[in-house]
Amino acid sequence: MAFPILTATVFTPVVGMLVVLLLPERWVTGIRAVGVAFTAVTLGFSAWALAVFDPSITGAMQFEELHRWIPSVNIFYHLGVDGLSMPLLILTTLLSLLAAIASFSIKERVKEYYALYLLLVAGMLGVFVSLDLFLFYVFWEVMLVPMYFLIGMWGGERREYAAIKFFLYTLLGSVIMLLGILALYFTAQPHTFDMLELMRQQGTFLRTFQIVVFLAFFVGFAIKVPVFPFHTWLPDAHVEAPTAISVLLAGVLLKMGGYGLLRVSFPILPQGAHWFAWPLAILGVINIVYGSLVAMAQKDLKKLIAYSSVAHMGFVLLGAAAMTPTGLNGAVMQMVCHGIITGALFLLVGVLYDRAHVREIDAFSGLAVRVPVYFGIMSFTMFASLGLPGLAGFVPEFLSLAGAFPVFPVLVIISGVGIVITAAYFLWTIRRMFLGKLMPRWENLPDINFRELVTVVPLMVLMVLIGVYPSIIIKLMNPALTELSRFMTALK
Repeated sequence: MAFPILTATVFTPVVGMLVVLLLPERWVTGIRAVGVAFTAVTLGFSAWALAVFDPSITGAMQFEELHRWIPSVNIFYHLGVDGLSMPLLILTTLLSLLAAIASFSIKERVKEYYALYLLLVAGMLGVFVSLDLFLFYVFWEVMLVPMYFLIGMWGGERREYAAIKFFLYTLLGSVIMLLGILALYFTAQPHTFDMLELMRQQGTFLRTFQIVVFLAFFVGFAIKVPVFPFHTWLPDAHVEAPTAISVLLAGVLLKMGGYGLLRVSFPILPQGAHWFAWPLAILGVINIVYGSLVAMAQKDLKKLIAYSSVAHMGFVLLGAAAMTPTGLNGAVMQMVCHGIITGALFLLVGVLYDRAHVREIDAFSGLAVRVPVYFGIMSFTMFASLGLPGLAGFVPEFLSLAGAFPVFPVLVIISGVGIVITAAYFLWTIRRMFLGKLMPRWENLPDINFRELVTVVPLMVLMVLIGVYPSIIIKLMNPALTELSRFMTALK
């Protein structure tokens, strides 16, 4: 029997959570060490999976685990990965480790924080490897509970409001998605929650049925992306969440919506996907332009980055809606690169907030003189986010637009406005915060320290590596996404 590497990856954080719960509250250093150690082991398991993963295998899952769970209703413990889920699995484990290190800034109720944090990590990982819709839904909901408490207990002044808003939005989407799952289960013959079997049965589902169920799944996934107009929970959650949780919100949770569309909605409900292709593309362009315009108007640095995420996730929708190999590669690559870049941006905002206890952009001026290392890293990361060639933000946006242009040429041209606005608000932010005369109140502001550098430097390395050698990701996911595109095109 092969080693169950995916089970080990998903449940290592759960073991870490149990260890944390057994430790005395006063052992703060030990609790932090356990949190970092178990997320590091989780990253090690995912790296092991990546090392032996064969991207040339298409039409089949790798490291597959299949066990009966609830036989009476045909529910299985079914795990597996392919070129779509493998990059997101690596992204999740990497950001989880870095965010665990960034969580050292948490001073109160450290034991409860790390226990909930590790449970959150397990839920996120489970979503990306589940191949049974019931199991997928369980992990989707497991993730919701710790996130609610992490925002509501360790967040900012309006943390209760932000946590409740996040919970209610996500719960609403989850309930509607559950109705879609049940509709698929009772329509399939034999009744099953198995994603691979449902993909094989998609030809037996009526077109009207596919459209209705696609809409049910879309609501659940759109809230996570988030897609306009379901995006309003995101700025509140980001602003009030502690730094590490903002990193996971932007870096991982937003990707679950796009992943759900490509893993569940497209291959199981292809006729519904084709019917919704134009609405998806239009919503993607709205996200890009609207998110960029609203980001331009923000005074809070965290809100600016939150709305920039709305804009960047629009490229995921646009590339996915095109259903071309290039567009799908761009969409998935955008999810990965956005997680890397925006995760770094939120870490850097946390660095500044821990010192200044303020996030208002106009409260700063001339910081480049006082904190030159921080200035260089923040500018570098913002350049990556605005899509500067040579850094990770450029290639996925280019691929998304290039893949969508043959299908939606007018929409691609319109979305170019968002790219220009993105460059404008990031450059304007750099000018206002770092250039000009240093304010007297920041004359003793300390520069970024070693622990904080440990959290952001690996992400900077990835930004350069992916920017100059994008094949490192493309060769991992291209065979699976090309196969998905071929499958969708054949059923058009």
